Amino acid sequence: MKQLVSTLLLGVLLVAPLGAQTPQISTEDIAALATMRQEEKLAHDVYAALGQKWGDRPFLNIAGAESQHMEAVRGLLVRYGKPDPIASLKDGEFKDVEFTNLYRELVKKGNASRLDALKVGAKIEELDLSDLNKRLATTKANDIKRVFENLARGSRNHLRAFAGAIKRAGGTYKAEHLSQAEFDKIANSPMERGR
Repeated sequence: MKQLVSTLLLGVLLVAPLGAQTPQISTEDIAALATMRQEEKLAHDVYAALGQKWGDRPFLNIAGAESQHMEAVRGLLVRYGKPDPIASLKDGEFKDVEFTNLYRELVKKGNASRLDALKVGAKIEELDLSDLNKRLATTKANDIKRVFENLARGSRNHLRAFAGAIKRAGGTYKAEHLSQAEFDKIANSPMERGR
């Protein structure tokens, strides 16, 4: 996990020197960064809430990793001189109301049982992967690609952790944002290490 965090941070710390002109990116990339910053916060905030409720792994460990994911995206927003959509917001608060509503829905569902909470974790990670895959297919900015690839690798590892915990708890999971075949392929493959 430390290696993944280091890789994520390294991907964002390659910023322009002080006084250099702010690089330009497309409006699609700006929107993608704002969305992914909120989506990573959603994952963090839901896992923190469910970690308090159920008090165990994988929620608490992965919530910490999501903080690093949030910082990786924030680093890109800073690099490109774009506003941070989650600046000064508390847990469960988001600029976009769709994230606020999703946060409430997922926490409510995850509070029903530990198995339901694990399924919420799997749902968040497959949503992240689906969105990251779409954004990776459209961005032309190498630094954004590098960070998003690292985020996707982290999300695949988190999905594996939740899928394994669901299986150990005697449950099954039906994919919603990825195909079931893609979800199962990721869930049944080994953990990935950072590059």
